[in-house]
Amino acid sequence: MNIQTDKTSLAGATAVDIKRILQMIPHRYPMLMVDRVVDMRLDHSAIGIKNVSINEPFFQGHFPTEPVMPGVLIVEAMAQTAAVLVVATFGAESEGKLVYFMSIDGVRFRRPVVPGDRLELHVEKVQSRANVWKFSGKALVEGKVAAEATFAAMIRDRQ
Repeated sequence: MNIQTDKTSLAGATAVDIKRILQMIPHRYPMLMVDRVVDMRLDHSAIGIKNVSINEPFFQGHFPTEPVMPGVLIVEAMAQTAAVLVVATFGAESEGKLVYFMSIDGVRFRRPVVPGDRLELHVEKVQSRANVWKFSGKALVEGKVAAEATFAAMIRDRQ
């Protein structure tokens, strides 16, 4: 399903495709870390999908003979999923705004993420006040937790 820009259409939406993600958040290659958002519940939670390919630029140096997705990029993928949720919740007026990390707590890396893995990025809103949102997130591969974190972010206009 392709999410529309008005709030009435967003209310029943459950998924956001890559074309719509590109309209909603400013990230681009090589820093776009989410391919699709599924099962989104506005103002509550979402599940993002990142299909990890050997063609990712970071695998050239991390590590050439044993490719592993950097943990900070897994956390970034969770944050981008959360950013799509925030933009969808606020509506069209928030599209293209920047979402900045404010804090990252309790990060745990449980297993490596490698080429061919499909990351499921589960994010849930813990709280929000004005333009500051706090989330808990888990990244899963085949139903097993690869990483988890609690993070806060601020949404603001571009300067």
